[in-house]
Amino acid sequence: MDETELIQLAQGGDLDAFNRIVIAHQDLAYNLAYRLLNDPAAAEDATQDAFISAYRNLARFRGGSFKAWLLRIVTNGCYDELRRQKRRPITDLEPQNEESESFDSAVWMVDPGESPEDMALRVELNAAIQRCLEGLDEEFRAAVILVDVQGLDYAEAASALNRPLGTVKSRLARGRGRLQECLQGFEELLPSEFRLVSEGQ
Repeated sequence: MDETELIQLAQGGDLDAFNRIVIAHQDLAYNLAYRLLNDPAAAEDATQDAFISAYRNLARFRGGSFKAWLLRIVTNGCYDELRRQKRRPITDLEPQNEESESFDSAVWMVDPGESPEDMALRVELNAAIQRCLEGLDEEFRAAVILVDVQGLDYAEAASALNRPLGTVKSRLARGRGRLQECLQGFEELLPSEFRLVSEGQ
């Protein structure tokens, strides 16, 4: 059964059909929320809230990309949470090391076949990317995450962000530029093909 049929059944009140849709999209939704919020618990809450909202508003879905429609709900929920955090700053209770980095790493990122050195480098690189993403304005960050991390095409990203295609392309270009500038500060962690070559070389 394809997604369109599942959506039609879910719109008719079939909870099992909606649960199958959730299973198909939950990782994508969570990863977007995590990249926007950088907090596993908040990302889980945002993902759950997004699916509840999607179910309640399923009758309003009029076709097109369901993935983009769902990710718009996730993005808007994360923006709301980020605004709440700015009004009411949250103190991280996770244990931290001397660099104020949380010891709690993303276990799902670990490749059991890699060496401890490779794993340490990848974890550091992921932390650097996340730090640079956090430094972007919300609209730039969302565009970069949707296209470059989640793999949406420009049209899907525009739909998810509810913005014109040209606006999304512009935000993506500016976000990529700022991300690249930031990541040069972590050049030693970058694979050689991503490092800027100095003029003297």
